[in-house]
Amino acid sequence: MPIETSRTPHTRTASYLAEKGEVSRVLLLYSGGLDTSVMLKWIQDEYDAEVVALTVNLGQPGEDYDVVRGKALQLGAVAAEVVDAREEFATDFILPAIKANAIYGLAYPLFTALGRPLIAKLAVEYALRHGCDTVAHGCTGKGNDQVRIEATVATLAPSLKVIAPVRGWQMGREEEIAYAREHGIPIKGGAETTPYSIDDNLWGRSSEGKWIEDLGHAPDDDVFQLVTRPEQAPDEPETVAISFVQGLPTAIDGEELGLVELITRCQDLGIKHGVGIVDHIEDRIVGLKVRDIYEVPAATLILSAHAELERLVGTIHQNQFKGELDRKWAYLVYAGLWWEPLRSDLDAYMNEVNRQVTGTIGIKLFKGHARVVTRESPNAVYDMQLATFETSGGLFSQQASPGFIELWSLQSRLAHQLRDRDGPGA
Repeated sequence: MPIETSRTPHTRTASYLAEKGEVSRVLLLYSGGLDTSVMLKWIQDEYDAEVVALTVNLGQPGEDYDVVRGKALQLGAVAAEVVDAREEFATDFILPAIKANAIYGLAYPLFTALGRPLIAKLAVEYALRHGCDTVAHGCTGKGNDQVRIEATVATLAPSLKVIAPVRGWQMGREEEIAYAREHGIPIKGGAETTPYSIDDNLWGRSSEGKWIEDLGHAPDDDVFQLVTRPEQAPDEPETVAISFVQGLPTAIDGEELGLVELITRCQDLGIKHGVGIVDHIEDRIVGLKVRDIYEVPAATLILSAHAELERLVGTIHQNQFKGELDRKWAYLVYAGLWWEPLRSDLDAYMNEVNRQVTGTIGIKLFKGHARVVTRESPNAVYDMQLATFETSGGLFSQQASPGFIELWSLQSRLAHQLRDRDGPGA
């Protein structure tokens, strides 16, 4: 029996949304999973359109891209492209995030938010290369990714239209599985039927769904498929030294590495020691509060080391001011505004500050914790003799302190005396 799927009545609410008569060839962002495989077949039938599949490798673990490409062609794609974008992702997206100490909501290192504008940029490039008039994606109407992808397409190629089948077809997981079986779409099992919605790349992994929406439910063990649970991590700590040159991570324990390899090495170290598990309540830009479980071992190590080194080489005024700009940079990226000129303007400041961020930070890893234990930089605004009061006079004179205190506290003392004179409620 054919599967009937309820559909939301269509109203064009944005100029870039595609109507049926405007669609003839679609570039589909294709992961090879259940959602996008159903989508590939559904678009052909619903729009009577050709489909070009695009799969982007950002460092997702365990993927066989030859299998993914073959599956797309088997399901009727007229072409199936696989792009290894790991180097571009690391250099053009993750590295600026490192220089900006990019964290959203005190916990989320933006791995998905950083990946989406790159994926959408590549979608535009390959759509134009293949003569497509439309880009399709598998985002829901509840998430931020729809904003990040559609804003990028509308910015870089205003002539392209967009379709987002999941927002309209209202198929749940069971209906998608039934549709797949009816139309002969292979279902892998395991990851295909998991209750969790997963996204991952070089910089981290997220899980949503099942019990995660229940704030009274502690994490089940089966959600952690990347990081070792801390209680099962090694009983001996390990210290790792991460070196930077002008804000760029360049070496681990003295071994020079390319950025992708260095991130991968940090990920392996964090995984081993249970580092990088984040249970987070997040304010989405679409108006929802959501709970996410993140596994971010590489980001935890590298961002912690970079932020510590930056504080070491910066003055108090630089460190206070840059923290404000870091938060703004992270918010723009989280909110899907990668192409906003302010973000690239902020990059200019981040790059200037990071000219001094050279040195090595030692981090001790132990059962879920990553703690800075050593610091070294030729640009450190730090003098051990001054810090230990082994000298007097010169750059720092203890005898000058009373005069400084009198002047420093002058306005506050005067204001306090005035308030005390008037009394409470006067």
